[in-house]
Amino acid sequence: MNRQIIALLKKDFLLEFRQKHTLYGMLLYIAATIFVVYLSLPESPETNVWNSLFWTIQLFVCVNAVAKSFLQESRGRMLYFFSITSPIAFIISKLLFNMVLMMGMSCISLFLFYVFLGNPVVNASVFLGITLLGGAGISLVFTLMSAIAAKAQQNAALMAILGFPVIIPQLLLLIKLSKAAFGEVFRDGAVLQLSGITFLMDVFVVVMAVVLFPYLWKD
Repeated sequence: MNRQIIALLKKDFLLEFRQKHTLYGMLLYIAATIFVVYLSLPESPETNVWNSLFWTIQLFVCVNAVAKSFLQESRGRMLYFFSITSPIAFIISKLLFNMVLMMGMSCISLFLFYVFLGNPVVNASVFLGITLLGGAGISLVFTLMSAIAAKAQQNAALMAILGFPVIIPQLLLLIKLSKAAFGEVFRDGAVLQLSGITFLMDVFVVVMAVVLFPYLWKD
């Protein structure tokens, strides 16, 4: 199974780099969105606004980046994958690919936020860690939603409808957790507790994907 996962990951990365217009489109979307926010604000936003804007933009970046994960796969190609690999290897490769992609997009977003909207972060390393954890978690949720939506007549709107109620609690948790990087004082162990809850939510999504996807695969 490990060989199948690695082979599928290589396939996804090769396709991503060959279809450079898709990657450049995502980068342009991130840069344009942050630049518009910069033009809309008369001055650098306060920390709470900065934090909320950052995670809201990450949400919409993820929807655009992950939406194509399954929706771009044709029925013929899915039948081909069905004949050569297992459903668990296939979904794990998709989860890993989108997680790496979204973590990269999150780092780029963070850099552009620093450039255009200032840097109110007190502890940059903590915020970077939260950004990577949050980007991974958001990508996992929308990868699973993309797999479900792909079985519903390729309806991309279904992914957003299913995903937003699930992702909102996680997004609010990330916004609260990020406040630790802005110098807000938490009670002892609270940051570790919130980080653990976020990580457990990510693990739960992965388990759900591994359990549910084989049933979707058969369809």
